[in-house]
Amino acid sequence: MPTSSPLSGQLVTIFGGTGYIGNYVAQSLLARGARIRLASRAPGKAQDLKPLANLGQLQLMPCDITREEHVAAALDGASYVVNLVGAFSGDLEKLMGEAPGTIARLAAADGVKAFVQISAIGADAASPTAYARGKALGEQRVLAAFPAATVLRPSIVFGKDDNFLNLFGGMIEMLPVLPVFGPEAKLQLVYADDVAEAIAVALEHPELHGGHTYELGGPEQLSMMEIHERIAEAQGRKRTFLAVPDGLSATFAALPGTPMSRDQWTLLKPGSTVAPGARGFAELGIEPKPLGLFLDKWMQRYRKHGRFGAANDRAKARKA
Repeated sequence: MPTSSPLSGQLVTIFGGTGYIGNYVAQSLLARGARIRLASRAPGKAQDLKPLANLGQLQLMPCDITREEHVAAALDGASYVVNLVGAFSGDLEKLMGEAPGTIARLAAADGVKAFVQISAIGADAASPTAYARGKALGEQRVLAAFPAATVLRPSIVFGKDDNFLNLFGGMIEMLPVLPVFGPEAKLQLVYADDVAEAIAVALEHPELHGGHTYELGGPEQLSMMEIHERIAEAQGRKRTFLAVPDGLSATFAALPGTPMSRDQWTLLKPGSTVAPGARGFAELGIEPKPLGLFLDKWMQRYRKHGRFGAANDRAKARKA
């Protein structure tokens, strides 16, 4: 991270900034000396960021991005904008497609210096999933209104308190036999801190990154089966994993109350990896970190004896 950033003292509005990735993004920008305005339906979720900010460096603002007057108020005085909003339920065309276009239009009219739109690998206007169609529409509307915007498409984002590794970590802790959906699907898991760094770099250098789309994936491609096996090994547990046929997985995902929605299953099946030839971390000057750098430490909470039995538990699991 540079010792002096173009963002220092500048106001950055982050839409959807109280979500999981938003916490990392806010910390990265605060460390660069930026003033942050987190605009969200539930700004109270970001209270834990306050101790990290200097006096007057962080503002929490209620905002419904589907209401233009809310967006205009959140943009007032801002020089930089990040849109992180994403969801798997609700009117996704409006939330992830139309609303980003409104943000971009108003940002352009206000003379905003740089705009970063967070999309996703797999964004596709012809997708059978509302999520991928919504993300694709958002990209289209943003670039139409703010051609110099930077679009970032991350793969599945992991972190210490994410809803991905911890979902499977909890299941592996509890169950001796587990089904694996999409066992051969390849994922290029990307660390949340690296995504946050990519956002900051794009904001700092719109002259280099504006108008471009980047696909963000970690340094390795892992199948869903391999991810399960790595989690079990990091917990020091011997587990049996059953590969579930696609037809049965799709039926399960369509049931109410399951941990995976039908859209999530449809997106998982083809995997989530960086397309050959796509711009990525290398063009942003960032070396992404591998999952293995963190997994042993993060899985301590799920081990039988916690960190005190870590070495013995992992050794037993490897021998079993």
